[in-house]
Amino acid sequence: MRPEHDQVLHFSEDPSITRFVPHRAETARQDGEYVWAVDAARSPGYWFPRQCPRAMAWTSTTRVHAIEYGWLERMRTVELYAYRFDIERFQPFEDHAHVATEPVVPLGPAERVGDLFALHEEAGIELRVLATLWPFWDEVTAGSLEFSGIRLRNALPRSVE
Repeated sequence: MRPEHDQVLHFSEDPSITRFVPHRAETARQDGEYVWAVDAARSPGYWFPRQCPRAMAWTSTTRVHAIEYGWLERMRTVELYAYRFDIERFQPFEDHAHVATEPVVPLGPAERVGDLFALHEEAGIELRVLATLWPFWDEVTAGSLEFSGIRLRNALPRSVE
């Protein structure tokens, strides 16, 4: 599930949204109210249940995503949807997202994303299921790979040694 070249996507577990209004999320680290969306390159980072913590690393030819075992069943059963938007209504935000600062209406109804494991397989993305994300996260953030972590606050706590 990726947008066309002139589109961006917003992923949600709610298929009934008809209008998106900018807001500031409780967990936001930046000022401003936005509607968030992603382009084709960033879409795979959202092929997860919304609250699922995930760590991701990639090169130009290889991509690895990791989740914790506690999220495996939710990955199997979540009903995830994508909303398509005209990219002209959004501006790039740093190097990882697009934002709208005015209300936006999707180009059509929400589309069911489908089997998240199949999406990863079809895209050639290795999906790892780990006891905890932290050793993987520490390794990728210390290396030279590009990486992203989403909802890491929901990951199991780091072990104290």
